[in-house]
Amino acid sequence: MEKLIVNAVSREKRFAFVHDNTVEEIIFDRPEQRSLVGNIYYGTVTKVLKGMNAAFIDIGEEKNAYLHRDVLASFVLSPERSIDKEKKSVSSFVHQGEKLIVQVDKDATGVKGARVTGIIELTGDNLIYMPQGRYVAVSKKIVDEKENLRSVGMKLKREDEGLIFRTTSTSATQEQMENELNSLRRQYTELLEKAASLKKPGVLFQKDTFTQLVLDSITGMASGEVIIDDLSLKKLIQSRNPNLRITYYNGKENIFAHHRIEHEIDKALKRIVWLDNGAYLIFDETEALTIIDVNTGKFSGKNDYQDTVVKTNTLAAIEIARQLKLRDIGGIVLIDFINMQNEKEKRYIQETIEKEFQKDSTRTKIIGFTTLGILQLTRKKTKVSLSEALQEKCPVCVGTGRILSAETIAFRLERELLENRNSDAEAVLVETTQAVKDELAPHLDMLEVWLKFKVYFLIQSSVSHYYVVKQFGNHAEIAQKAGEPY
Repeated sequence: MEKLIVNAVSREKRFAFVHDNTVEEIIFDRPEQRSLVGNIYYGTVTKVLKGMNAAFIDIGEEKNAYLHRDVLASFVLSPERSIDKEKKSVSSFVHQGEKLIVQVDKDATGVKGARVTGIIELTGDNLIYMPQGRYVAVSKKIVDEKENLRSVGMKLKREDEGLIFRTTSTSATQEQMENELNSLRRQYTELLEKAASLKKPGVLFQKDTFTQLVLDSITGMASGEVIIDDLSLKKLIQSRNPNLRITYYNGKENIFAHHRIEHEIDKALKRIVWLDNGAYLIFDETEALTIIDVNTGKFSGKNDYQDTVVKTNTLAAIEIARQLKLRDIGGIVLIDFINMQNEKEKRYIQETIEKEFQKDSTRTKIIGFTTLGILQLTRKKTKVSLSEALQEKCPVCVGTGRILSAETIAFRLERELLENRNSDAEAVLVETTQAVKDELAPHLDMLEVWLKFKVYFLIQSSVSHYYVVKQFGNHAEIAQKAGEPY
């Protein structure tokens, strides 16, 4: 059974898609992290880079956006043959200072700005309208009516226009689609008029991302239940999909906590994921890629070792596909399955994970096993992952997962003190942690003989080990500050 649980009553809006009591997807929408994907901007070209065949556009956001030559409207609409266009650099189609209307198709991540396209898409209930798309496409989920819809699209569109038929178009009449297309054309005309009135880069159209994501999710649900804590959104959903059972939740406990979604969020942020048979997965997310390690853990199997390996890898493949979707991990993914002896077993595991990814709406490409037995795949990244959205780098380890040990800090302190062994001081006051002092304690008498002065400690609690040489001076003064008798 499919279930959509929507938490929309606070500033942070969320929804979770549950299939057969298993959480498969969780979407977050925060004001400060709101996705720009789908937003349309009026921008100015700030730099044209021939070597990258791309341009950077000031769209009024913190970072300039990246625009590749192949998605420039001037490139797509050029009457030249494709083979001739490909030979020309980006500077043949755009110049610095030029004003463009662009649409975000990938959010900014890290130091990179948003990626944009010059091929604008305006979404309707049945159609996606591209004023400068020049082609007709049909949703991959539509099987039987592809050619008929393409034929309708060619009749409806003008020469430079493009259309994409959404899954809902199969139940719409040609008249309805034509009316919708005319409405989208008027919407685009209004965008052009708004752009003409702007004096500097800025947003022309901003999607209500959360509402649209909820509506897109219910469009794909043939049956099931939507549980929601917002009455206005409940009414909108009812008008869009009358086949669903809509339940309004007004309990005191948060709707996510009531349905144990909060618990699933906490699990999805953990590095280790346990499988039902006692085996486990380790997820390591880095800037460049995500590495997943499969371990047998407590699972020993009932027959031989190879039987254990195949069963564990099968369970792992199924869970990895779910976790990548749940955590919204994109980019390059490397999976280190437990070593398999023959190609037949590898092929079976690859087919298993490919089958699971068919349930994922985000485009995924399985590249295959390397000679070292690592399965390579890529998953399209359009926004930040769950961990990037909900967590920040540890201020102590700065994302490395490691800090300097108390022993290392103690050796550094010892070396700095030895640099002052010829001073006239009688004592020194050192602020540090108890663990660092404990590392020095067995050797402190010998150290003070070398130094020819007394070492006093001022102990502070800290999540990381450190030291500060606070003061050199006479015995009485330093001992008093350290709170020790002289």
